[in-house]
Amino acid sequence: MLRIANRLAELGIALPEQSSPIANYLPFTRSGRIVHVSGQLSKSASTDVKGTVGIDLTLDQAKAGARLCGINLLAQFRSACGGDLDRVVRVLRLGGFVQGAPDFDAIPAVINGASDLMVDVFGDPGRHARSAVGVLRLPLGYAVEVDAVIEIAV
Repeated sequence: MLRIANRLAELGIALPEQSSPIANYLPFTRSGRIVHVSGQLSKSASTDVKGTVGIDLTLDQAKAGARLCGINLLAQFRSACGGDLDRVVRVLRLGGFVQGAPDFDAIPAVINGASDLMVDVFGDPGRHARSAVGVLRLPLGYAVEVDAVIEIAV
């Protein structure tokens, strides 16, 4: 059917290859129709969004970083679905983490970069529950990390 692949093309999004874990964990786990996807960092082949939001990065830069996390999540979704993103029934939950300055409190606005992407790609099934948490540090100095829980068709 390629509905989601066509939507990604309309949005000008080319998904990267599934990234490998940087430690002792799996990129995703599956139990029945539910898939838990490990946290994805704010990076692409050409861009690393690193630093502390509110000191090194602006809100808009961090939101773009969260969008990169979302694109990396989509690559993991594709792998979990055997290459067919049309098998994603629903994005159930996103968990967002932002390396922010002590006085930076626009954490939810940053994670909107990933949330908005899920709705842009999947429509109503992309609407999800969410948490958005400010943290002191993220792995390797990245500014944003987002994980996900999705439901897939068997």
